[in-house]
Amino acid sequence: MPAEVLQQIALFGGLFALFYFLILRPQQVRAREHRNTIAAVKRGDTVVLSNGMIGKVVRVEDQEVGIEISQGVTVKVVKEMIHQVRTRGEPAPANDPPRSKSKS
Repeated sequence: MPAEVLQQIALFGGLFALFYFLILRPQQVRAREHRNTIAAVKRGDTVVLSNGMIGKVVRVEDQEVGIEISQGVTVKVVKEMIHQVRTRGEPAPANDPPRSKSKS
């Protein structure tokens, strides 16, 4: 084999390795972490759905979860549509303005 062919093979191999480590592998790691997070969803967790709705998990089944999106309003959602899980201990930012302290 001529040296030029070996150089081209090495170049393409290096580009593939760079592509794998910079793009494919991190995406696979994020997907695995998301699957594990979704599998660990439990009753009482606050979740964000892929459409932006925020609700509280009230029922967990194999493929679906029941989410309370408002008081007394429960919807059934496929687990894969959960975008983010906010556990009970995480504080959520409020839209209320900060209260001013009154001087006594």
